[in-house]
Parts: sequence; structure tokens; C-alpha cells
Amino acid sequence: MKIDFDIKDKVAVITGGAGILCAEMAKGLAAHGARIALLDLMEDKAREVAEDIKHSGGNAIALGCDVLNKESIQSAAQAVLDQYGTVDILINGAGGNKADATTGGDKAFFDVPEEAVKWVFNLNLMGTILPTQVFGKIFAERKAGCVVNISSMAAFTPLTRTLAYSAAKAGVSNFTQWMATHFNQEYSPHIRVNAIAPGFLLTQQNEYLLVDKETGEPTERGAKIIAGTPMGRYGKPEELTGAVLFLCSPAASFVNGVVLPVDGGYAAYSGV
Repeated sequence: MKIDFDIKDKVAVITGGAGILCAEMAKGLAAHGARIALLDLMEDKAREVAEDIKHSGGNAIALGCDVLNKESIQSAAQAVLDQYGTVDILINGAGGNKADATTGGDKAFFDVPEEAVKWVFNLNLMGTILPTQVFGKIFAERKAGCVVNISSMAAFTPLTRTLAYSAAKAGVSNFTQWMATHFNQEYSPHIRVNAIAPGFLLTQQNEYLLVDKETGEPTERGAKIIAGTPMGRYGKPEELTGAVLFLCSPAASFVNGVVLPVDGGYAAYSGV
């Protein structure tokens, strides 16, 4: 039996498409024939990713979109439908953390600004829920579709310091399971909602926590992460693409409500 990973000509909408991780996902899916719609608040950067995809022979468009503004998402959805006629896949990639919403150093939990917590929580959780409402309605009408959310290792066991991010990603995992059930029971058994939970990848968002800016050496936290990852290294952004391709393809036709770790064994290791 040949396993079917074919996503050729499928239309994949990726929020946060200008980011490092989502840009790699977009390029990987485009290389397998998917038509890509990159949605991002930073439209210029999303356009650069779309141009890279087109220069490599792929098909992509870039659209400005605020995932915390439903009207903005609806406008982007209409633009995707005008361009491609349909939507098959939604990847909720918009998210992230910020230093103001973390504890440590001279910042106690009691002093973390309320607005910083709300910013991180809303971006990660509401920034997943709202696009799913808009594009999920298209899936409900078509009786078919695939959603892939981006969770985190922090959703399994909360990480120290990143209080808002950990709580929000736990919410994303819970929402993934809830939505998988809801779509199937209310609309169609052919709509699937899953998530990936990336392990530790060194990016601009977390570099301040993991690398000493003075020496370039791992911080105490960074050293602990490497020691707690059986593969002994950080992941690379492109190493998320295979899991996303699987979840978006017919090969995962009976995979629903799953949060798939892509973590070099981090979640499996007890520390001893």
C-alpha cells in the first residue's frame, strides 16, 4: 500500500507567515505543490517569503492580516478565495513571547505588567481561535478541511519564567482537541484539527533567554535545555515541516485532535 502524502494544488493559509518557522513551513509545503497564502501583520516581510517561493517555482501570495481583528481576517479570507477559489488547509502560526511577559532577573512575578501578559496570551490563543472561526466556517460549508495549530513544549509542562506563553500554549492544545471534536460532531468527519508542539529551536524570539549576549555561550537555561534534550541539540526550523506535511496530507486521514511533539525527545526524558 502506497502512503499518500500528496498535497499538490491544495490551498494552505498560514498565519504568521513572515516568521522564521512559518516561512520554512510555507516553503516546504510549496515545494510539495501546495498553493500558499501567507498572512501576516508585516505584509512586506510576508511578500518577501512569497517571492522566495515563487522564485523556487512555487505558487504563493502575501496578505496583510491582524489575527486579533476578525474583520481583518475575513478580508484576507475573501482575498484568498478570490485568488484561489477555495481553502483546504489552515496553519495557525501566529504567536510568540516577549521579554516583558517573563519573570527573572530583577522582575518578580508580582511586577509583570498586565498588558504584557494580555498581549502574549491574546496573540497565541485568540490569534489561533479567531482565524479558525473565519476559515473554519469555510471548512464547515465545504464539509472538508485541515487545521494545524502551533502548540509548545510549554503546554505539556509549563516552563519557568514564561508564564503567559505557557498558559496560552496550554490553551492552544486544549482548543485543538475541542475543535477537532466540535467540527466532527457538528459539521463533518472530514475536517481535522491537530497541532505540533515544537521543542526548542533557537530563534530571535527566545535567543535572549538561551544565549549570553556578552559571550555567545549558552545561558544556564540554555544549558539545561540541551541537557534535557536526548538528541543533545536545538531543532532547526525546517525540521518542523515533515510533521506539518504529514498532518496536512491524506496520510493523516485518521489523525485528529493530536498534539504532536517535534522535540528531539525532550518530552520523553525524565532527566535521569
